[in-house]
Amino acid sequence: MYKKLNIILLWSIIGFSCSVDPEIKPQLPVENIRQVVPEGWPSPVYTYQNNPLTEDGFALGRSLFYEKMLSRDNTISCGSCHQNFVAFAHSEHKFSHGIDGLLGNRNAPGLFNLNWNTSFMWDGGINHIEVQPLGPISNPVEMDSDLNAVISKLSSSNKYKQLFLRAFGTDSINSQRILFALAQFQGMLYSYNSKYDYYKRVEVGGEMNAQELSGYNLFVQKCNSCHKEPLFTDYEFRNNGLSMNPILQDTGRAHITGSPSDRYKFKTPSLRNIALTAPYMHDGRFNTLDEALNHYTSGIVNYGTLDPILQNGITLSSQEKADIKAFLLTLTDYKLLSDERFRDPN
Repeated sequence: MYKKLNIILLWSIIGFSCSVDPEIKPQLPVENIRQVVPEGWPSPVYTYQNNPLTEDGFALGRSLFYEKMLSRDNTISCGSCHQNFVAFAHSEHKFSHGIDGLLGNRNAPGLFNLNWNTSFMWDGGINHIEVQPLGPISNPVEMDSDLNAVISKLSSSNKYKQLFLRAFGTDSINSQRILFALAQFQGMLYSYNSKYDYYKRVEVGGEMNAQELSGYNLFVQKCNSCHKEPLFTDYEFRNNGLSMNPILQDTGRAHITGSPSDRYKFKTPSLRNIALTAPYMHDGRFNTLDEALNHYTSGIVNYGTLDPILQNGITLSSQEKADIKAFLLTLTDYKLLSDERFRDPN
């Protein structure tokens, strides 16, 4: 019996000495949380007038952005489909997997410079950054939940009670506070430090080569009507001549307005960070920039609501396409990608 006890004691000692220490996660920074309007940019639509920016509000919003409790079965977060290392798009995903592995029917766009958005979603179905999260939270193929369920789960978490206390002065958790915090985090995803931006500001790192400069000049002539500098979008809804996917039957903006004149129109996406956000278009049909550029020269289909600018397509030689592509690569904001403030703290 003593021998058996000694063996048990020995294994207990071995087990204790070999146990794995819990992971110690470094606390992510939250400094320099402030509204930014780069020189030469228009005034943002969202200015935090009723939702003052604070470091604690930002930290709460960051934690919520990556929090899987926002979904019905605690498997999907905002960050599941918007990954920081690809400018908050979904790497190599035509459509994202949501709850129960279900697929959506639109490509997850990159998230940045959201404070300038006049609407959200490809069809503009949401018109305010503070209510934008309600779309994916309630969507049955994304998070399939609702704010009451989310509030209940968060309220049972000591961690979130502390985060809400720091952000808002009490540990009360309600829908407005959740949406305010998410708006603080998402609104801080600024992208204005690409090679293009350094070039425009005449700063170190903005030296463009001959091909990039040629591409920039071509871009201004051929593409700037819809993808306006400096945000590289006009936030309008346009039919850019894509053939209709017979399976999806996606009518775009008309899904919201009910107007036949809005059929097959989708919001003009920003081209910032476009080298990272493939696949392209609302349905992710193009895997490369070359495919996307080829569409505008030889792939346009007219279903009656085609944008007038594209009635005759865009004439580009092979060299001009290569030059424009070289310029588009200068729109990558590596500072955004490396900013630790935007990483998953969970």
